[in-house]
Amino acid sequence: MKMHRSEKVWLTLSFGMIIGFMLITGYQAFALEMGPPSNRETIDPQKVDQTAPFDNPGIKQIGENEYEVVMTLQMFGFTPNKLEVPAGSTVHFTLTSKDVVHGFQVANTNLNAMIMPGYIQKITQKFDKPGEYLVLCNEYCGAGHQYMSTTITVK
Repeated sequence: MKMHRSEKVWLTLSFGMIIGFMLITGYQAFALEMGPPSNRETIDPQKVDQTAPFDNPGIKQIGENEYEVVMTLQMFGFTPNKLEVPAGSTVHFTLTSKDVVHGFQVANTNLNAMIMPGYIQKITQKFDKPGEYLVLCNEYCGAGHQYMSTTITVK
């Protein structure tokens, strides 16, 4: 089978672009450490309530305008259920699931994570604007999934 010159050019350019994209993605992931989180921290989902820091979930101030929230997600609920922080606060969330895969999405922010049993998820968000932020589970977790929500009040 004989290929025309234009076909060879387009095949070479296409192949070159694919290789280039793969090299750029690999460089970003490994050299710049821009890869996805690796779920390095694990926890026994059967013993979440007995394992620190999840044995005492809640919110605590760790610096000036900086807070740490330790939260567990379980069928149709968040513990703690309501959170309140001052405007301009940076909040570090430490999350795990007791039972099934849950989602953690804070409306009107870019905060969105998948919380899996057996793993600890850590994410950070700065809340500049006062208001009430709705927190939803965006992973189907059972028959009462639509009721799984809470709020973060920023004053």
